[in-house]
Parts: sequence; structure tokens; C-alpha cells
Amino acid sequence: MDALEQTLRTIIKPITHNLPKPISDLGVSLLGNKCYGSLALDVNITDTECLKLGISKGLGIGIVAASSIVKIPQLLKLLNSQSAEGVSFLSYLLETTSFLISLMYNIRNGFPFSTYGEVVLIAIQNVVISVLVLQYSGKGAAAAVFVAGLAAAGFALYNESVVSREMLQYLQAGAGVLGVASKLPQILAIVQQGGTGQLSAFAVFNYLAGSLSRIFTTLQEVPDKLILYGFIAGFVLNAVLAAQMVYYWNSPRSKNTEQTKLKPSGQKAARQAIGLDGQSRGAVSSGSEKKKSSPSTRRRG
Repeated sequence: MDALEQTLRTIIKPITHNLPKPISDLGVSLLGNKCYGSLALDVNITDTECLKLGISKGLGIGIVAASSIVKIPQLLKLLNSQSAEGVSFLSYLLETTSFLISLMYNIRNGFPFSTYGEVVLIAIQNVVISVLVLQYSGKGAAAAVFVAGLAAAGFALYNESVVSREMLQYLQAGAGVLGVASKLPQILAIVQQGGTGQLSAFAVFNYLAGSLSRIFTTLQEVPDKLILYGFIAGFVLNAVLAAQMVYYWNSPRSKNTEQTKLKPSGQKAARQAIGLDGQSRGAVSSGSEKKKSSPSTRRRG
């Protein structure tokens, strides 16, 4: 181990001691002077506490970065299919409400951005997806009400004269429950429909990995059991969603095909209707001809 550590120091030290000041300042702001000096400058890989903090910060930054695109595949599936089949608006409503409360709770408590930054990015994507789900479900007018309600709630939660710190703590406890409850409508929708519809596998599995990582980062950096328990419960239900995604992978209701998009059953019904109309017109025409011919036939008789 000593030989490996010495080799690493020989390779890494010339780099870390000559980093541009903005990068070294960022490292200090993330790790603190003590751990930045131990890990980056001294390359002390046996410093367990600082090593765990470094891993936690790395995971946190990775989660924030991944969250910037985690819902993009879901968004594209909705836009391409012009359908909200298999996507639960109630699930998105509960999750977005939970995220909004957690965001304001973290901001007002001054927790590190790396421990909650993804909440901002995912919440924005959730709002866009929720609006599309309402639009494709024939409830476009409700989208404006939904956005306005979120804006008003965000202002109230941020303003301490409206929502006190003590009340916000109670709301955060409720947000954990909402976060867990937000998964249940989606789980039930998949069971009822027998498939995952337009639900994005990329989003589901990224959520699973993100919630697991968040358990670790919360244990390391956020001394708040309310947030920790919420992430643990979320991980369990994300695991259920991931299991459903695997189970229903080859289900016809889980395939976004052009045939599904064009609704062949409706086209078939339309063709049948046209055929029946044609038969009806033929029958009427035939009847008219008979009526026209019958007087002349009688006269000839």
C-alpha cells in the first residue's frame, strides 16, 4: 500500500500543485481547506473521512449533472408519440410538489448545493412534462392553473413571513411522504395498463441510481433524518418501478410504435364505417332504381 501511495503522490502532486487558481478555489470550496490539502495536495488516500467526503462531493456533482438530462428522454417520448399513455399526471404533481418543498427547505437551511442541486433541474423538467401530459389528455386549460399554483407556492415557501421555519420543517416531513406517494400512482398505472406505455426507461433507472447515491451523500453531508428517510423510501419505490420496467419490457403496451400512434383499431373502424356507408348507398341506389322501373313495367303489362 505504501508503494502504491508513493507512486500516486509522485504522479498526482505535480498536477494538483499547479492547478489554475479557479479550479483550486473550487476544490477548496467543495472539500474545505483541510480535506483539499489532505487529498489534493498531500494525496493522502488513507484519510478515510476526507476520502468519504470527496466521494460524496463527486457523487453529488455527478447527480446534479445527470439530472440536467434525466427527464429529456421522457419529454422526447411524449413529443414524438403525441400521447401521454402510461404516464401518470398525479405522480408528477406529487413529485413536483415534494421537490418544491425540499428545494426551499434546503435553501433556507443553507445546505450545500451539491446535496440538492438536482431538485431544481428535475423540477423544471417535471413541470414541462406535466404540462404536456395535461395537453395530450385534453386538459390544456388546467396547465396554466398548474404552473400558476406552483409559482405561488414557491413564493410562499421561500418567504419566512408567510411560512415559518417551524412550519417548513413540518412541510419537509410531509414532502418525504409526498415523494414516496408520487411513485404509487405510476406503479398502479403500469399494473392497470399491463405495460409501461410512454414511460422512459432511462429516467426510471437513473432515478434508481440517483436515489441510492443520495442516501450516501446525505449520510456524509446532511445531518437531517427527514431528508435521509425520504431518500431511503424513494429508493425502495424506484426499485419497484425499475422491476416493472424489466417485467413489462416486451409488453405490447410498452412499445411506442407507429402503429400504436396511428391507432389502427380506429382506422379499421373508419374503414368499416366507410364500407357500410358504401353498402347503404348501394342499397339506396338499388332501391331507387327499382322504384323508377316499377311504373314502366306496370304500363307495359
